[in-house]
Amino acid sequence: MDTRTRIAWNLRHIRSSKKITQEHLAVDANVDRTAISGIERGEYNPSVELLDRLVAALGVDISELFVNRPESAAAPDPMKAGRKPK
Repeated sequence: MDTRTRIAWNLRHIRSSKKITQEHLAVDANVDRTAISGIERGEYNPSVELLDRLVAALGVDISELFVNRPESAAAPDPMKAGRKPK
């Protein structure tokens, strides 16, 4: 697994496990939601500064984005589409 794919998988896994939408993470990290989506699909190459803001918003150490997950690890379940009620 290359580094971009590893970051993509781990970001989605962490975000999903904390039940945080892409939109909420984007607001908390002060970035556009499409950037979150692009990172999670492995299409966007985030800067170190952006990674710092994302992990701060998620409340995890940056090393969590670089954990080598087993090849057999299941992809995180997608969250329900749309905004969550306030």
